[in-house]
Amino acid sequence: QVQLVESGGGLVQPGGSLRLSCAVSGNFFGIYAMGWYRQAPGKERELVASITSDGITNYADSVKGRFTIGRVNAKNTVYLQMNSLKPEDTAVYYCKLAVSLRNYWGQGTQVTVSS
Repeated sequence: QVQLVESGGGLVQPGGSLRLSCAVSGNFFGIYAMGWYRQAPGKERELVASITSDGITNYADSVKGRFTIGRVNAKNTVYLQMNSLKPEDTAVYYCKLAVSLRNYWGQGTQVTVSS
């Protein structure tokens, strides 16, 4: 059973930084991709950043240059470093693992950017 647990959300002032982590437990094999998504109230869930098992990254235009996705493979952990945060970054952030034609989601962590 694959499980994902996010951590690191919270309240931060505009211009501040947060680092989200996603810890993956359980066994999975083969080519995979992991991503961070977010969903703001009244809006659809959107992709923020993703990384493949080959290390190829992809970012939403709105976060390019501010957010960085990375892996800590030995710990089965994916992180999202968020810098220069803006109020419009406020949302629930979800971690997703895509492997073997299945998607696994974490429970989400709230990020609030406000003064």
